[in-house]
Amino acid sequence: MSSCLSRRKMSLKSERRGIHVDQSELLCKKGCGYYGNPAWQGFCSKCWREEYHKARQKQIQEDWELAERLQREEEEAFASSQSSQGAQSLTFSKFEEKKTNEKTRKVTTVKKFFSASSRVGAKKEIQEAKAPSPSINRQTSIETDRVSKEFIEFLKTFHKTGQEIYKQTKLFLEAMHYKRDLSIEEQSECTQDFYQNVAERMQTRGKVPPERVEKIMDQIEKYIMTRLYKYVFCPETTDDEKKDLAIQKRIRALHWVTPQMLCVPVNEEIPEVSDMVVKAITDIIEMDSKRVPRDKLACITKCSKHIFNAIKITKNEPASADDFLPTLIYIVLKGNPPRLQSNIQYITRFCNPSRLMTGEDGYYFTNLCCAVAFIEKLDAQSLNLSQEDFDRYMSGQTSPRKQESESWSPDACLGVKQMYKNLDLLSQLNERQERIMNEAKKLEKDLIDWTDGITKEVQDIVEKYPLEIRPPNQSVAAIDSENVENDKLPPPLQPQVYAG
Repeated sequence: MSSCLSRRKMSLKSERRGIHVDQSELLCKKGCGYYGNPAWQGFCSKCWREEYHKARQKQIQEDWELAERLQREEEEAFASSQSSQGAQSLTFSKFEEKKTNEKTRKVTTVKKFFSASSRVGAKKEIQEAKAPSPSINRQTSIETDRVSKEFIEFLKTFHKTGQEIYKQTKLFLEAMHYKRDLSIEEQSECTQDFYQNVAERMQTRGKVPPERVEKIMDQIEKYIMTRLYKYVFCPETTDDEKKDLAIQKRIRALHWVTPQMLCVPVNEEIPEVSDMVVKAITDIIEMDSKRVPRDKLACITKCSKHIFNAIKITKNEPASADDFLPTLIYIVLKGNPPRLQSNIQYITRFCNPSRLMTGEDGYYFTNLCCAVAFIEKLDAQSLNLSQEDFDRYMSGQTSPRKQESESWSPDACLGVKQMYKNLDLLSQLNERQERIMNEAKKLEKDLIDWTDGITKEVQDIVEKYPLEIRPPNQSVAAIDSENVENDKLPPPLQPQVYAG
């Protein structure tokens, strides 16, 4: 995270106490054009994987060399023990101590990296040792069943390609079932490899268009991560929970930070703006309730759009990127989202990498990571405060909101202080009441104008197209009815009776 901060140094402008981040600094530091990420040391997903593989290959080489050296030392120790029977126990004890302290610590890394080739054999042993069946234990939750049905119905539209995707996905879940003892970084690497292999196979073999590939990948991510969520989100083997508690404690300690200190261009006295701020806080908090990384990203995106709308309403002009980041920091400080670091790490590890590298989701997520990094390193200079004031605020000795009451003398009556405070509150309520009355009168005038306009339009239409009431058409007279024109007709035939 510190390397990200060094790249994304947030400088304060002299003319305004705002937090400015050059948008180019949000991109991958390797210059590929994609968005970087603090968890990837400023690289994008693609560049980070390349760097990770290079480092891992180097580590593997070093571990092999260490293993060979330890093997030679073991052979030498064994040879020396044969030549010196009396010193055998001492030599052996020293050798065992060295083997425990070095070989166990280092060589196990080699086994971890190369255990994939022998995974088939390991599976058989696990199958024999564990019961029941090795298939993935189906979660009984309604959400998991619903997602499974939706995934199957979605793949039916792709016929043979869909069957192949479903088969690969089931095999991946089976494999992940036996990799739960691996570190979370290695499980993340397996998941990212699966994403990449499936996407490449659809594009090369299936000739699936890129836009459809993206939709399929979203469904695959939703299906597998709904099932793996409880195993890979904030696992006990990581320090994610410790980081969550640290950032929550940090945000609580910064409860005194005001929008003016961050130069947030948002006026919460405007009702519409206040509603947008509440919605933004709700969205960032709701992120923790989602299981799928894409759904968590959607919460961040909705939160960010509410922030942009709040800035637009306040300034009466489109919001800029320089206005967005300070406001996002303020929203995070005000909302204090639960398990913030765990959610960020979960998205970073298991989200479809294409979403984090490009698009609005990647942009907003990168800004959220910058906001968290800023909060962790926030100091007096960042807020244009003296170190003395900053320390007093952090210790809770005083608060910026209490500065006005501090101007009172110590002997001032508490009742008088409360009276002036109430008067100030009444003044604010009076201003708000006047604003509501003005808006109500404006609404009444708009309704009257609308009614008059509709009435005038109706009258204009009636005058242009007058209504003519015509008598109904006379119905055709029956043949035997009294009609002058029928006088010239012959009389009707009469039945005659013949005597037989």
